[in-house]
Amino acid sequence: MRKPQGDLRRGWTTGACATAAVKAALMRLWGGAFPAQVQITLPRGETPVFPLAHQDAGDGWAEAGITKDAGDDPDVTHGALVIARVAASAGGVVFRAGEGVGTVTKPGLPIPPGEPAINPVPRQMIQQVVEECAATHGKRADIEVTVSIPGGAEIALKTWNPRLGIAGGLSILGTTGVVRPFSCAAWIASIHRGIDVARAAGAPHVAGCTGATSERVVQELYGLPDHAMLDMGDFAGGMLKYLRRHPVPRLTVGGGIGKITKLAQGAMDLHSSRSQVDFADLGARFGTAAGAANTALEAYEHAGEAFPQWAAEEACGRVEAFLGAETRVDVVVIDRAGQVLVRAE
Repeated sequence: MRKPQGDLRRGWTTGACATAAVKAALMRLWGGAFPAQVQITLPRGETPVFPLAHQDAGDGWAEAGITKDAGDDPDVTHGALVIARVAASAGGVVFRAGEGVGTVTKPGLPIPPGEPAINPVPRQMIQQVVEECAATHGKRADIEVTVSIPGGAEIALKTWNPRLGIAGGLSILGTTGVVRPFSCAAWIASIHRGIDVARAAGAPHVAGCTGATSERVVQELYGLPDHAMLDMGDFAGGMLKYLRRHPVPRLTVGGGIGKITKLAQGAMDLHSSRSQVDFADLGARFGTAAGAANTALEAYEHAGEAFPQWAAEEACGRVEAFLGAETRVDVVVIDRAGQVLVRAE
C-alpha cells in the first residue's frame, strides 16, 4: 500500500492492547468493578488510554478486551479484539495462549518452543502491570494470564507466523507499544526472525526474493524448505545488514530485472517510491535506446541478454562485498512469466 499524504495517526501494538486488557481484568478481579477505560505506561513513557471493548467475569477469573487500533498503518491486526483473562496461578506470572494466539514450535525466536507467542517486551509490560496492581490491592503477584484474539488463526495466515514456526494464531508483539505508520519496522523484524529461525535450524542455504513469483521459482530451483525462505520483499538492506551480523553459509537473492538492476546500482531499498533505476547509467553501458527507456524491462528489450547478465553479476558482487567471505552468494533474475533469465555467482 502507498503511504497517504499528510500527517499519519499512530496506533498501538498487540502487546500494548494485551497489557491494558490485563490491567482492566485485574481491576475487576481484585477491585470488584471493570473500569470504562484503562491507562498504561509504555516502555518509552507514553501513557495511552484504552476503552474497554469486552468484559466478563466468573468465579475466580475476569477478562477484558481491547480493540486494536493500528492508527493509519495498514496492519492486518487492525480492529482485532485482544482479550486477556486473569486467574490465580500456583506462583508468579504464567502466560497461556488462548484462541487465536500462536504457540512457538521452532527454535530461533526470542521465545522458546512450546511457549505462547507472547514476545519478551509484552511479557515484561504485563509482568509490571501485575506487580503494580498486586501492590495497589495488597495481593500476591501470582497470576495466570491467557491472551486470546478471536479469529486470530485466520488472520495469522496473512502473516509470516506459519513460516516462522508459530502455530495456531498470531503473536503478541511490540517493543515500544507504538505502531508507527508505514515505518516498515514489522516487516524488517519478520525478516530478522526468519534469519534467526533458519540459523537455529542449521539451514545451509537461505534465499531472499523480491516477490511471490521469484520466491516460488527460487524455492523450486534449489529445493529449499519454507524456513529457508526469507521475506525480503523490497527490504534488501534490512535483510543484508542482519545477515552481515548473523551470517549464513549461502544466500540466493532472486527478483525481476527492475529490482535486481536497482540492487546492482547500489540501492538497498528497492521500493518504487524510494529508489529508481538509473537510466543514464544504463545508457552509458548499453546504448542510447536503453538509456531512453521508461522501464528496466524496456531497457532489456533494447540491450538484450547482456543487460540482465550484467545486473545479476553486479548485484552478486555488491552483496558479496557487503556480506564478506563467510557467505557464498548467487543472484537469480526472473521474468514476469516465472522463467529464469540469468544466474550469477
